[in-house]
Amino acid sequence: MPRLVLASGSRWRRQLLDRLAIPYAWESPDIDETPRPGEAPESLVHRLALAKAERVAETHPDHLIVGSDQVALFEGEILGKPGDEAAARAQLARFSGRRVRFLTGLALIDTGRGMHRVCHETYEVVFRRLDEREIATYVAREQPLDSAGSFRMEGLGITLFERLEGDDPNTLIGLPLIRLCAMLREAGLDPLA
Repeated sequence: MPRLVLASGSRWRRQLLDRLAIPYAWESPDIDETPRPGEAPESLVHRLALAKAERVAETHPDHLIVGSDQVALFEGEILGKPGDEAAARAQLARFSGRRVRFLTGLALIDTGRGMHRVCHETYEVVFRRLDEREIATYVAREQPLDSAGSFRMEGLGITLFERLEGDDPNTLIGLPLIRLCAMLREAGLDPLA
């Protein structure tokens, strides 16, 4: 049984974790992702990343559990997953020619030692000017209904941008690998060992 467990059902996060070539298991946590009244975006992604990891940790003693959560921020508003095509098109129309910030919370629980770490990474994208046809075509092709910000960096999402700004582009996909590698090394699991 792998010592590492990813608390996520996201195939995108699994593809990122696959890059580290560490054996791991994954389990999709079932948690309420509703923001609390007045909750700051940083607090929200910390709380949800940790809650996902804690839910999976309940059944995995002596494991390292990774949890992650992401939100998009636009003009001070927290944006989650659009849920339907109309909402995705509306989000992308709002973003046209504008900057959007993404916060990705990352939690690592060491159930064997009863310890955990939580942090977040920030990544910003500047959208190019998009017309209605481009937006409709993108949403129809990619179906980014379960992605914060209504796009998938893993696919055609790259066609929407003028530029990307941040330390780790994996953050935009939902799992900051640079920070995760540092956390794993601190917990005694070095991807290069």
